[in-house]
Amino acid sequence: MFFWWISIIGDFWFGVTWLLNQVAKLNPIKRVPDLALLQQQFDLPDGNSKLPGLDVFINTVDPINEPMIYTMNSILSILAADYPVDKHACYLSDDGGSIIHYEGLLETVKFAALWVPFCRKHSIEPRAPESYFAVKSRPYTGSAPDEFLSDHRCMSREYDEYKVRLDSLFTIIPKRSDANNHAQAKEGVKATWMADGTEWPGTWIDPSENHKRGQHAGIVQVMLNHPSDQPQLGLPAGTDSPMDFSIVDVRLPMLVYIAREKRIGYDHQKKAGAMNVQLRVSALLTNAPFIINFDGDHYVNNSKAFRAGICFMLDRREGDNTAFVQFPQRFDDVDPTDRYCNHNRVFFDATLLGLNGIQGPSYVGTGCMFRRVALYGLDPPRWRPDDVNTVDSSKKFGKSDSFINSMPAAANQERSIISPPALGESILKELDDVMACAYEDGTEWGKEVGWVYNIATEDVVTGFRLHRTGWRSMYCRMEPDAFRGTAPINLTERLYQILRWSGGSLEMFFSHNCPFLAGRRLNFMQRIAYVNMTGYPISSVFLVFYLLFPVIWIFRGIFYIQKPFPTYVLYLVIVIIMTEMIGMVEIKWAGLTLLDWIRNEQFYIIGATAVYPTAVLHIVLKFLGLKGVSFKLTAKQVASSTSEKFAELYAVQWAPLLFPTIVVIAVNVCAIGAAIGKAVFGGWSLMQMGDASLGLVFNVWILILIYPFALGIMGRWSKRPCILFILILISLIIIALVDIAVQAMRSGSVRFHFRRSGGASFPTSWGL
Repeated sequence: MFFWWISIIGDFWFGVTWLLNQVAKLNPIKRVPDLALLQQQFDLPDGNSKLPGLDVFINTVDPINEPMIYTMNSILSILAADYPVDKHACYLSDDGGSIIHYEGLLETVKFAALWVPFCRKHSIEPRAPESYFAVKSRPYTGSAPDEFLSDHRCMSREYDEYKVRLDSLFTIIPKRSDANNHAQAKEGVKATWMADGTEWPGTWIDPSENHKRGQHAGIVQVMLNHPSDQPQLGLPAGTDSPMDFSIVDVRLPMLVYIAREKRIGYDHQKKAGAMNVQLRVSALLTNAPFIINFDGDHYVNNSKAFRAGICFMLDRREGDNTAFVQFPQRFDDVDPTDRYCNHNRVFFDATLLGLNGIQGPSYVGTGCMFRRVALYGLDPPRWRPDDVNTVDSSKKFGKSDSFINSMPAAANQERSIISPPALGESILKELDDVMACAYEDGTEWGKEVGWVYNIATEDVVTGFRLHRTGWRSMYCRMEPDAFRGTAPINLTERLYQILRWSGGSLEMFFSHNCPFLAGRRLNFMQRIAYVNMTGYPISSVFLVFYLLFPVIWIFRGIFYIQKPFPTYVLYLVIVIIMTEMIGMVEIKWAGLTLLDWIRNEQFYIIGATAVYPTAVLHIVLKFLGLKGVSFKLTAKQVASSTSEKFAELYAVQWAPLLFPTIVVIAVNVCAIGAAIGKAVFGGWSLMQMGDASLGLVFNVWILILIYPFALGIMGRWSKRPCILFILILISLIIIALVDIAVQAMRSGSVRFHFRRSGGASFPTSWGL
């Protein structure tokens, strides 16, 4: 009866979750930005523009785990984006306070003076040099074809030299610091020195008091000043300019380096805390009404992407009530078969597209454009009284009068970015205040203002908070892809990434941010979609039972369903066929491929065996007042020391997360082998073997779904998948022989003949 109850409750739960999953896809709406109309209405004949200001946030922590070349390519693509130069600014948050990032920015500024005009002159796409030079040939769309080849060769050479300079920082800075420390002759102190002969105020190479991770002063440095509002043409080719930029605007957008203050005893709230500091610092400098955020490994792949997001924000129908525009995530350097479902196309191109027809897609962490006042906690116009004040309480936002005074101006989306004040003592004091660790004490930051704190999935919860207050969001998919980044192609790193997402989702479901507790401003269908997005790991509790039930057959020779009724089998076949047909329809309207859909099914089962149970355990431990499971940050892909492409795909990093799925593989392989042994020893009839084959379909289907995982733990042997099938075949033979030997010892004789009737009882179904 225990197994019967598990089966009934599990089947009911699977049915409910399947229905919840379909709710988000009942009304998919595709919206396409009209960039031509946007240009017609906002770009002026004299070259200026009436487009609103845009602040771009980039976040990074470690130049080793997050390779600096990715971050600098992201910055270069932002500086070169097709958006008015004087209307957007870039803010890099270096949460590790590393001098490597700072001096890397200095080198990037020098290289950008050539790269950005080159992109404008020849209409380069994409405008991240690493991605651009990785492609052998592209159709030319610029206005100077005669000069392109020579400019391209020159730019390629400059980029190679630029990368060498970036790499050399890892040796130049320590040598410079050693020389200065030797000259200063300070006992026991090994400071890190800047090129101008002053000590670096952030984290030192040799950590010291007030100069280490988690303990250093705040830093704000304007690397590129705000440009004028008039075009500035470059120089013709000559000694001072390797390329002819005489007809090209060579202005560069504003660029700011930020390393927030960190002190021992404070919870700095990781990425969410860093972006809230960016929000306040940018308010004091440029205060653009719109913001877009990126992870350090993402870059602008389509130079018109910023215009596409602004197009939705300025839409006369729903633009004023739109809090954010979410772009789908796309990735480079993923293996051609997408073994671990990194592209996640079913979620980005089907689920988010479906949500677009309700209240809008959820926020997924990067490549998202925000309305600044929505992040401040202001209600949308449809729910806002006409006489409401932007600032209802100074305690809510902190004690900075300058920041609070900037908020009404941020609500005016027609306001242009003005040149920020010179960084005199007064403005530096204000910047230090808003970056201070203690600034947020007693305020609503991380709760009702800014990005949400104290949860692993701060992105989903922040988007939910905006939807809960009545804002809507938009989904923007464009060709070529708006943004691209890197994804973990190593199995273990991918599982840790899924663990952080699933654990954070359950934290949200069992917190005051539970969708069931939201007010009436949250659309009912949107509420159901959030319930599905946050409660999905619970299904793993039942799935694990289903996947491990075959172990009963191995040891006892019986199973919980002995012989299903023909009507039940017919019902089961009809349900399976209909769900697969719905999947095919989904593939069609979402523009997916069959491989996308298969990989999604496979990695769901892999996650359900390896990751989701751990996420459930995490919540149980937290309910018991214990610490819970620690979530590991995903390591980015690094350049391989070998010439082998996708080297990380074949690297095996053993971790506890791998073993539950290995057990599931072993149980199902043993079940098939034991079935073969019992059939041979028991002398089954053809009818009995036919009935048994129905039960074995379940085992085979599970092995097919876990196939990518099995390849992952084979390491370099997975380059020849045939080896896996040979190993499984050998395992089946060995297990069958062992089972025959065990049965022979129990009975005292060995029977290898087949009988027409009698023999062992074998299940005809293993469940759903």
